[in-house]
Amino acid sequence: MAPRPASKPAEPSDKVGLICRALRRAIIEQALAPGAKLPEDSLGERFGVSRTIARHALGQLAAEGLVELRRNRIAVVATPSWQEARDAFDIRIELERLVVRQLAGKLTKAQIAELNTHVDAEDRARDGSDAVSIRLATEFHILLANMTNSPILVRYVSEVAYRCCLTLSLYSRPHSSECAINEHRAIIAALVKGDEAKVMSLMHSHLDSVASRALVAPAPQRGRDLLDILAPYAEEGERVVKLPKVVRAR
Repeated sequence: MAPRPASKPAEPSDKVGLICRALRRAIIEQALAPGAKLPEDSLGERFGVSRTIARHALGQLAAEGLVELRRNRIAVVATPSWQEARDAFDIRIELERLVVRQLAGKLTKAQIAELNTHVDAEDRARDGSDAVSIRLATEFHILLANMTNSPILVRYVSEVAYRCCLTLSLYSRPHSSECAINEHRAIIAALVKGDEAKVMSLMHSHLDSVASRALVAPAPQRGRDLLDILAPYAEEGERVVKLPKVVRAR
């Protein structure tokens, strides 16, 4: 029996993407607190990559506003100011009003099913960790942006939504995720109906409510080892759910 061919080694870009997804999720789920240091050598050890690849991943997350790059190649989880947080939510509201305006009455049956399936996952996670609920809620908005097939909208909505997630970990107070889930279902219903004015109003009020819950008081700091924090995220590897890629128009 002929030997099985060796698996193709992962490309550097794949490794960068893997590290970005893991760190992004750890930040969004509040396992990594704002201000936490992200040493290149520790990341390289955890993910089995060179410091160069770890540096590229940190640079990408810095471009998204989730990481701050300081002198002497020191990277830390970003700590947005209250005013930066307020600005991020204001920008997000306008961007996502544009997203739903483009999608109103234009969703396919498959897209509607995908959105409902995602909200069902949010519902199942409702009694669990607030951090997981926040991540799933954010991914709902990014999923909507992906459905526009607009690379510019996807890029900016994703970046500002992740920054708002960081704000939630820093300033938010405990809240019921049931409200957000019901609001997501109402947005889907208005999109299916094709009511452009209503769905834009729903999105505005929904995100304004999220902002009012978020911009309150700093969360308590925690002290944990970086390698221990990232262990479950690194081990998940390619099992981390990827959002669909944007189809670029030719």
